[in-house]
Amino acid sequence: MLKEERHQLILDEVTRHNKVRSAELCRMLKVSEDTVRRDLKELSDQGIVRKVHGGAVANSLIPPEYREQHINHIGQKRAIAEKALSLIQDGQVILIDGSTTNLEFVRLFPEGLQATVFTNSIAIANELCSHPGIELFIFGGKILKNARVAVGMDVLHFLSELHADVCFIGVRSLHAGLGITTTRREEAQVKRKLAEVSAEIVALVTSEKIGTIQPFRVVELEQIHTIITELPPNDSTLKPFRDKGIRVL
Repeated sequence: MLKEERHQLILDEVTRHNKVRSAELCRMLKVSEDTVRRDLKELSDQGIVRKVHGGAVANSLIPPEYREQHINHIGQKRAIAEKALSLIQDGQVILIDGSTTNLEFVRLFPEGLQATVFTNSIAIANELCSHPGIELFIFGGKILKNARVAVGMDVLHFLSELHADVCFIGVRSLHAGLGITTTRREEAQVKRKLAEVSAEIVALVTSEKIGTIQPFRVVELEQIHTIITELPPNDSTLKPFRDKGIRVL
């Protein structure tokens, strides 16, 4: 059984029962205690579960739906996050919206980074609370419970007073003709405002979302400065974006 398959089965058990015992996982997965211990440590390091004596429990800060999204394509998201690190530097004002790829991104922030970060994501704010060099602000407003992000007029009013150096937008769908789209109107409004008040817009997107379309438009393709995927920059999938002058990493 592949590691990703074991992780998904462990996550299923934690999501279903809110806890899991190491001994039970050994029997269920037919692997050694050392293997289970390593798997639980990796999931704990990613913030998906919390290790306890004899097993693990659900991380209450991340709801089941978010944990499931996060573990899917974790390798792709880590590759995207590593590329995105090249775009951050000391002294920046950075906007980061809620997405599982963005969560992976902030987990890689260098310990010595000195920057100001604004976010509407509870999970991302929680992750950055322990970062010594980040001045952190979280937008308040209506909470979308399944994604743990703030939306609504309070967030939009707050954003109208800001100007950021760079905005990292998590992408649900990216289309060469329609740009970035998403599933919720309130989410689209916040993402659009984040982009509006930022000097540079960076879209973090896993490749399976390229070419898809959702009901609510976020930004036109021409507004995006950089697209980061797990694919090589010269991949044919990314040609329509390169042809429009967008930097692709």
